[in-house]
Amino acid sequence: MFLSPNHIIEGYKKGIFPMSNSSDDPYIFWVSPEKRGIIELKKFRLSKSLKKEIRKNRFKVQINKNFKKVIDNCRKPDIKRESTWINQQIIDNYCYLFFNGYAVSVETYENNKLVGGLYGVKIGGLFFGESMFSKTTNASKVALVFLAAHLKQGGFQIIDTQFLTKHLEQFGATEVCKKEYLIKLKKNIKKNIKFPVTLKKNVLDYFN
Repeated sequence: MFLSPNHIIEGYKKGIFPMSNSSDDPYIFWVSPEKRGIIELKKFRLSKSLKKEIRKNRFKVQINKNFKKVIDNCRKPDIKRESTWINQQIIDNYCYLFFNGYAVSVETYENNKLVGGLYGVKIGGLFFGESMFSKTTNASKVALVFLAAHLKQGGFQIIDTQFLTKHLEQFGATEVCKKEYLIKLKKNIKKNIKFPVTLKKNVLDYFN
């Protein structure tokens, strides 16, 4: 199947999302997990060690400065994965969504080099997280914390993580059944909320 940006938006609204079998596969398929990973932003948590890392100001965090580089890095294999589900038509369509104000990237830089980040799509009161990458310790974790702070400031309710992983559990991610997820989706999808690109206070102040 071939994608269009409208397909993606309408898919999210129905509780499904696109993936490919590999980065080299030209086609996509739709996924609707029986169990869905989510982070309710009011329950978002971060460890003392990560708070300490953020206080060091080791990373500079930017919003929407290098969306294409973020998704390109998310596509690349690394020591944890031989291939990814992000193919060229996914890249093309999400870049289109970015240029039209739907997709967002959060980027972490160290010594002016992009070392981590994530991207996803905002609709209503939900952020649909797609993928993240890290080239150095804590780079993607810091990006996720900053994402949560921006979302909390804007009044968003949920980060849809698609699946539950040990990595995400440390931030308060839980698993809900499809029925419960669709109820939360319906409740939040029609809200009119803007994503704030700048924070009004220190990032850690959003998690006290």
